[in-house]
Amino acid sequence: MSRAPLVSDTAMVMAAGLGKRMLPLTATTPKPLIEVAGKKLIDHMIDHLADAGIARAVVNVHYLPEQIEAYLAGRTDPSVAFSDERDELLETGGGMVKAWRAGLLPDPFFCVNSDNIWIDGPRNTLLDLSDAWDPARMDALLLLVPKERAHQHHGKGDFHLESDGCLRRRGKDEDSAPYIFIGAQIAAHRLLRDAPDGPFSTNLLWDRAIAEGRLFGVVHAGEWFDLGTPQAIAPAEARLAALAGDA
Repeated sequence: MSRAPLVSDTAMVMAAGLGKRMLPLTATTPKPLIEVAGKKLIDHMIDHLADAGIARAVVNVHYLPEQIEAYLAGRTDPSVAFSDERDELLETGGGMVKAWRAGLLPDPFFCVNSDNIWIDGPRNTLLDLSDAWDPARMDALLLLVPKERAHQHHGKGDFHLESDGCLRRRGKDEDSAPYIFIGAQIAAHRLLRDAPDGPFSTNLLWDRAIAEGRLFGVVHAGEWFDLGTPQAIAPAEARLAALAGDA
């Protein structure tokens, strides 16, 4: 049986951050090039892109950019283009807008974090995200995981998922929300319209989409690892090794 075509052949890979919580490992190495389970963080993600059939990765760079550019120079599956933020770190929203305004991102596009490790469910997670995309209803579609499958994550949760797939943020008076955003989404150009110049968080655009009923979520079928600090690496590697042994 043939699968539905991907909604986009391009993914933006967020790799510009300073990685301060991962110090001292990031003192001389950008976080995407930190090694976990025998593979650099950015390779964990780009391998997911290749497996899904995504042909092009647009990687933004700011901190120690020459290291990331040199490391990815020979990558062809997917091919790699760079969005240069050397002059100013633009945060997540500003980075997306710069790449969009430069003509690097089609409508829609995948956007993923470069320091993200997940284990797929029955099939490639990005295919599930693609199949759930509905441009008539959505400005963005976020990948979520229930807190019980978010290893080393200690936050209160980000979103509630309504019965129709719409997202609602955890309220200020709520102690918790059941789902965590895990750094992968599909975004339409409509999400980026009228965006400000300079640095800003994607949360600004998501809040507008929530108000318009156009921010949706899909639940990841596998497991996810929060790798915010050096102390998170060893337990993540142990769990990944256990999963590999069970395979």
